[in-house]
Amino acid sequence: MLWSDPENDPPKDMRDMQAKMRRAGVLLALAMVVAMLVLGVI
Repeated sequence: MLWSDPENDPPKDMRDMQAKMRRAGVLLALAMVVAMLVLGVI
C-alpha cells in the first residue's frame, strides 16, 4: 500500500512479541556460534 493507514498497524503487544522473538533469535544464533567455537577448541 502506498498510503499510510494507521488502523493497519499491528497492535502493540504483537510488535513487542516480534521484537522479543527477534532478540531471542539473535541470542540463539550467538549461543550457537559460541558453542561451535568451544566445541572446535576442545
